[in-house]
Amino acid sequence: MPAALLVMHGVAGVLWRPAGQLRLHDIVGPAQLQSAVRLNATSRWLGLLMGPAVGGGILLALGPAYGILLNALIYLPLILWLWKAPYGPRFRKSEPDAGTAGKSALRGVADIISTLRSIAGNRTIVSMTLLAGGAAVFIGGAYQAQMPEFAHDLGHVDADMSYSMLLAADAAGALIAGLVLESRGLLPPHPRTAFVLAMLWCCAIGGFAAAASYPLALALLFVAGFLELSFNAMAQTLVQVHAPVPLRGRVIGLFNMFSLGMRAF
Repeated sequence: MPAALLVMHGVAGVLWRPAGQLRLHDIVGPAQLQSAVRLNATSRWLGLLMGPAVGGGILLALGPAYGILLNALIYLPLILWLWKAPYGPRFRKSEPDAGTAGKSALRGVADIISTLRSIAGNRTIVSMTLLAGGAAVFIGGAYQAQMPEFAHDLGHVDADMSYSMLLAADAAGALIAGLVLESRGLLPPHPRTAFVLAMLWCCAIGGFAAAASYPLALALLFVAGFLELSFNAMAQTLVQVHAPVPLRGRVIGLFNMFSLGMRAF
């Protein structure tokens, strides 16, 4: 049963991410899209930073069964708001092709091939999608799953607290990135900038893997979190801005297939 629930959770995430990103575009428009993407990603990292403490408190207060039930009910206000939210194809008055967006029938794998052919001539979308896929397949979240072993190798036999601090450093870096970049209006979206940030992220992850000092490992994870949010938000923004209006949802879905699905490999 736990494995089945986790599979359902993963499927829900796959369905939610592209739809949520498309709705984000409807709410703020292209001019403020990067800010919205950054803030959305920042809130997710804030959840990773504070979530274990909040979840632990709920678990102690209500127990596992009622704690998970409360966790599910937290999403209810958002669901009720989305039910009547004035966003979507019917409300896209400023885009000439908005009336036809999302109305064609879905054909499964054929849609993936068709979408790939449609964006083949757009260097920005192709490069950002390949960047997200490359980051997923070569690094992804693998280092996070190995945090207890890293903590042990860095000299902490009891890896509970040190493991949590390593995860917190990564999340704190991403949180600070969202706050600093938004407050200063830094790093406007550009493909070359996204590639440079991704390269620096790889260097930070490589340095963390080779670090023999626990404080140095914490610092490098903080830098990695900062860079990861920066290049991921920028790549997603560029894809959404350059996607053809009738295919925007499918292009975003393709981007997420590469950025999330390639982690399986």
